[in-house]
Amino acid sequence: MNKQPDKPDSNPAPTGQLHPYRGKLPRIHPRSFIAQNATIIGDVEIAADVGVWYGCVIRGDVNEIKIGRGTNIQDLTMIHCAERGQGTYLGAGITVGHSAVLHACTVEDNAFIGIQACVMDDCIVEQGAMVAAGALVTPGKIVKANEVWAGSPAKKLRDINQNDLDFFEINRDRYERLAREYKIEQYQQ
Repeated sequence: MNKQPDKPDSNPAPTGQLHPYRGKLPRIHPRSFIAQNATIIGDVEIAADVGVWYGCVIRGDVNEIKIGRGTNIQDLTMIHCAERGQGTYLGAGITVGHSAVLHACTVEDNAFIGIQACVMDDCIVEQGAMVAAGALVTPGKIVKANEVWAGSPAKKLRDINQNDLDFFEINRDRYERLAREYKIEQYQQ
């Protein structure tokens, strides 16, 4: 996974609550949608076509957070990092379900994080993997590519199947479309 999202080509979009911390202001690509009550703090870089939905908190105060192109961060999600350890890195085309918690972890391209899932420090969710709704991925675990993990603590449940892949694509396309529509609505207000 490339930990460098597309570089924004302008200053942050005038949406959401963007706060500098220790002299670092979030960098947001102008084609991304940031809900008005999302809070983004510090060393955060968001690539093009990302949706950050209502009530999300992305706090890059003690380390960096990078979010890749076309990823959607659904309502009430919290993303943070560790001061002694790694930042938080999300690749491209990821879906992060409502009220998820991602802390000092790496989620690779086209992965799926379910509603209220929690992925802890030093975890890696490999490309195309799925963390099921409500799962707790404990520190240092690796969710292998094309596996579904569920439970608390999370364990491998099964391999990804075609129904999962179809759902990932439908969900990703729906949220990219919604983010574009919401972005247009913001400019019309």
